[in-house]
Amino acid sequence: MMERIRRTIDLAKASWAVLQKDRELLLLPLLSFLASVVLIAVVAVPFLLATDFSDGSEGDIGGLGAVLGVFLALALTFIGVFFKGAMVSGANERLTGGDPTVSSAISGATAKLSRLAPWALLTATVGVVLQALRDRAGALGRIVGGLLDTAWEVLTFLVIPVIIIEDKGAIDSVKRSSEMFKTTWGENLAARIGFGLIGFVAMIPGFAVIAIGAATAPIGLIFVVAGVVWIAGVLMTLSALSAIFQTALYHYAANRTVVPGFEDVGMQQTFAQK
Repeated sequence: MMERIRRTIDLAKASWAVLQKDRELLLLPLLSFLASVVLIAVVAVPFLLATDFSDGSEGDIGGLGAVLGVFLALALTFIGVFFKGAMVSGANERLTGGDPTVSSAISGATAKLSRLAPWALLTATVGVVLQALRDRAGALGRIVGGLLDTAWEVLTFLVIPVIIIEDKGAIDSVKRSSEMFKTTWGENLAARIGFGLIGFVAMIPGFAVIAIGAATAPIGLIFVVAGVVWIAGVLMTLSALSAIFQTALYHYAANRTVVPGFEDVGMQQTFAQK
């Protein structure tokens, strides 16, 4: 496993080198974040401001809040899926010899909107169900829910590349991704650990700056803001790198093709048949 994680870090470096050719694609995770913030501001903030929590109608408020929560979960998932599809579309264009732009990447995702939307609905529904299991079934539910959530994410790791590149529907893409998992399960899991480790290490300076700012309030507010911006930048960069990695993994798992930029990172050994 450690060898696989080391190779995953090498692949992250290769993904970074690819991203340097199309830095404008980092706007896609930023647009996803901004769209999510706007959605929450438009939907949730007015609800909170207009709700009187002191009039004794907690039941009605709770019911409406639950409906609003489900709506937000679906809408936020769709936003994330759409822009992840755009990032994969841009990455695929670069890895197959093209020169992507933000516009071409978004156009690629828009062309597959009828495929991405059902996938967003499906994965959001699974997420809501698993969260309900964790919330209502006690400690055992949290354990089982966590395991099922991890299994779902691993089995569907390549769903969006399949949708974008093969133009398959949500269910067929889940099946296709699951088939590819059989030959790349080790690297799939190692990628989650490896990219998570990279992200954690990269975010440490941000957490440190936030801690300094919190200890020197109120003049430390600027440090807190800087730390939050740093962490957000790391998360957006990690999202872009993950999309490039997923696209490269898809090409090798589907066609045994080593895409440009990944020739020198031992792709054959990393994704060898299990």
